Amino acid sequence: MSRKISAFFSLLRTAITGSEKEFTTGSIDKAIFLLAVPMVLEMVMEGLFAIVDIFFVSRLGKEATATIGLTEVVITQVVALALGLSMATTAMVARRIGEKDREGACVAAIQAIFIGVIVCIIIAVIFYFTSADILRLMGGSAELIRKGNGYTRILLTGSSTLFFLFLLNGIFRGAGDASIAMRTLWLANGINIILNPLLIFGIGPFHEFGVAGAAIGTTAGRGIGVCYQVYHLVNGKSLIHLQRRHLKWVGDIITKLIKVSSTGVLQFAIATASWLFIVRIISYFGEAAVAGYSIGIRMIIFTILPAWGMAGAASTLVGQNLGAQQPDRAEKSVWRTAFFNLLFLSTICVLFLLFAPVLIPLFSKDPDVIHQGVLCLRIICLGYIFYAYGMVIGQAFNGAGDTVTPTWINFVAFWMLQIPLSYILSTLLNWGPVGVYWAIAISESFLAVLAVAIFRRGKWKNVKI
Repeated sequence: MSRKISAFFSLLRTAITGSEKEFTTGSIDKAIFLLAVPMVLEMVMEGLFAIVDIFFVSRLGKEATATIGLTEVVITQVVALALGLSMATTAMVARRIGEKDREGACVAAIQAIFIGVIVCIIIAVIFYFTSADILRLMGGSAELIRKGNGYTRILLTGSSTLFFLFLLNGIFRGAGDASIAMRTLWLANGINIILNPLLIFGIGPFHEFGVAGAAIGTTAGRGIGVCYQVYHLVNGKSLIHLQRRHLKWVGDIITKLIKVSSTGVLQFAIATASWLFIVRIISYFGEAAVAGYSIGIRMIIFTILPAWGMAGAASTLVGQNLGAQQPDRAEKSVWRTAFFNLLFLSTICVLFLLFAPVLIPLFSKDPDVIHQGVLCLRIICLGYIFYAYGMVIGQAFNGAGDTVTPTWINFVAFWMLQIPLSYILSTLLNWGPVGVYWAIAISESFLAVLAVAIFRRGKWKNVKI
């Protein structure tokens, strides 16, 4: 027994330090563990920050909490851009690493960075001048806009830091350096968690910025995280060692990245745009409903993000094994990862069903907000068993470079099902916000079933990138 325990901790240490980076041979379960552990820990910290952030901001009232919810919907559009490019970059870097072409992986990484710089300049300029209009468009009251515009402007204008956190971590994941991606988010979000209460409430020598302090702390932490990533890209210790000779524009690689990432961006934009419509529908039922949904969805994200970390392991395994001409090993890796994800999310579902009335009051004492938060948490988590497979298989498609298939799946599940069903149940059938929560659970479950059916056909194994 002691030998097994010692072997487990030795494997855990390997996963956290990231000393193993290529996963085309050996035990698949071991490969999943080595990749998933740092990715899950990375996502745990991201989720922890989301919970801590809403915990502090909720102390400022439901207008501040609602501001977070409305702004976050727009931030998800930036995330869609970042995830689209990051996913394409991960797929291309992983494929080159699987082919033992480290130089090609470095060149691909630089091209992705060039694209990211151009995109971030554009979005920073746009958001700086439109923050108040965005809150107004999302249904925010005049009082909410007055109190929350500072938060929205700072967070959206500084969203380039979030963009590059995703993009550069996509490079590390493709190379199998999941531990660096993990340490980056632990650093960035650790700083966020420390700075946010200091800047929100003006503790010690810090000025009291209110809800805007959360945006300042978040942007500062993410910026430091990006600096940490850049250091590891140039210090020569990672598989991806960027040097001066790589600083050249390679048109055909840029074109491939744009082609793959454009459908990837569309894939995530379809999903995140549906969230925009969801929040807009919920806003018709008042700020208490938006605040309750914002708290509930943050707790859902807290548990979904580690599951996404496990799904990210499947993406890397698919990319590297297809590059090594081992499609059967790639497929087996996906099914095993999905099974482990199922075990995790099923456990979380039971916990939320039992303890939602205990968890939500930790973030708000308003009875209306608590009521909505509990309903949101309990109903949406009913689909966790399906989500477990849906997110892993979606990332498997992306890891293979097939971004078109999950884009169509998202379009059907979110725009053709989730949005109209949310409106029908909540408004036409007078279910209120509960109708929205049920529409989310139903559409996400349908997405998973559709993804499994298409994945089993195996066409993703033949995608070239």
